[in-house]
Amino acid sequence: MSELSNEEAVARWRLLLGRFADRCLGGAGGQAGGQGGKQANYGRMDRVLEYLYGREYTRRGVRSDEERGADLSASELTIPEWLHDVRELFPSDTVEIIERHALDRYGLTELVSDPEVLARIEPSEELLKTLLALKGRLHPNVLHEVRRIVRAVVDDLRRRLESEVRQAFTGRLSQHRHSPLAVAANFDARGTVRANLRNWDPEAMRLVVERPLFFQRNTRRIPWEVVLVVDQSGSMAGSVIHSAVMAGILAGLPSYRLRLVVFDTSVVDLTDVAADPVEMLMSVQLGGGTDIAQAVTYAGQLIDNPARSVVVLVTDFCEGGPASALVAAVRRLVEARVTTIGLASLDGSEHPAYDKQMAQRLADAGMSIAALTPGRLAEWLAEVTAR
Repeated sequence: MSELSNEEAVARWRLLLGRFADRCLGGAGGQAGGQGGKQANYGRMDRVLEYLYGREYTRRGVRSDEERGADLSASELTIPEWLHDVRELFPSDTVEIIERHALDRYGLTELVSDPEVLARIEPSEELLKTLLALKGRLHPNVLHEVRRIVRAVVDDLRRRLESEVRQAFTGRLSQHRHSPLAVAANFDARGTVRANLRNWDPEAMRLVVERPLFFQRNTRRIPWEVVLVVDQSGSMAGSVIHSAVMAGILAGLPSYRLRLVVFDTSVVDLTDVAADPVEMLMSVQLGGGTDIAQAVTYAGQLIDNPARSVVVLVTDFCEGGPASALVAAVRRLVEARVTTIGLASLDGSEHPAYDKQMAQRLADAGMSIAALTPGRLAEWLAEVTAR
């Protein structure tokens, strides 16, 4: 283990002792940041902690430090921004402690109890992640505003994803047949050039296109069963949101059977609300332990035709139970000829945090492992179900 640099040691002491330690630390603690890596976050971490724990000074009648920099002013942070920064900067167990202190000790309950506060906040995926994480603490009088925010975020994601997902599942371009329908996305550039070569004007160096060609789309029925198994532990918030939208899109495709399951230490079958991402997200509760083996075993029980079934497991692979039980559950699916894929993320994350050792053990058991966007997952499923 490498020794801490003097700058990093000062920064850590500053986080521990608070802003009144600035003079003793030579005035460097609050500004410590270094040139990159973890040190670059110390200034932000200090600001986030000061926003909450600085209230302790006020409660005890301590006046603000006159030398306190404007960049540490609590008024610059809104509660949603503060919650976002807490979740970005600290590990999950620390986040849980800080949020509990904020709600129980310092009364920062506006986000979970005041509908007027929520009404003023612009809906965003980051805000939705925070609300899902705090859902167990939400007061009933804010649920209407929470539902409005959920629907706004879901509708925005669905508009961006639906066309590419549906295109992947409803057909690919036929490279051999052309269509009378002029659809720009289906334009056959090479075929058009070949078909109009007789119209080449050598003097003007221009090709006159009299007959543009467009590929015809094949349509195919997808009789496969897909079981979407989604980890609802706290670290998976982004993937839970995108999984809900993906499920809503897939549930609307013809000749296609979708089962939707969410899990922590228990398994909840949400197939009945799979077509409605808002209801799905209002049903989940982020946090708690994780029993992936139990969820995978349950998914296997839903399958009628193993050779025509796909299990999509969305998780960070941090198994709370015996690893051997999870490996055995995956191996049973693979041996039954169920196609399986484990996704470390189903959102925009290119480098998600997950248990690589556990993922490798599942890969060795026959499960494909990846981190995909919903569009890329649709392409992968289309390839699998084309067999």
